[in-house]
Amino acid sequence: MGKNEFAIDGTLDSFENQHRERNYEIRFDAPEFTSVCPMTGQPDFGTITLIYTPGERCIELRSFKFYLQAFRQRGIFYEDVVNTILDDVVAAIAPRRAMVIGDFHSRGGIGAKVTATHPQA
Repeated sequence: MGKNEFAIDGTLDSFENQHRERNYEIRFDAPEFTSVCPMTGQPDFGTITLIYTPGERCIELRSFKFYLQAFRQRGIFYEDVVNTILDDVVAAIAPRRAMVIGDFHSRGGIGAKVTATHPQA
């Protein structure tokens, strides 16, 4: 892809971090995340939060939005959602640190919040 071309197919694109000498955090909040329960086929809703300290690269925001939208038709458990996103972010940009939080809406009266971090403590 060219310098100003970004994928719309669920991949994570990145750009050069202009402030590599400094540790700073970037936070993305996606309050309209949707996936599909693999057991029932029903939609699951929640908020996905990504907090990371970039190394050489930063995630391009629009590609992150399209990446998350690719989960809308995917049967996947909450735990897998959060860990898959973290694995894909680490593979795409090798951040110094990263955390993904999935705060999923109540189902049957029980809410679920799943957190995964890189590097592991």
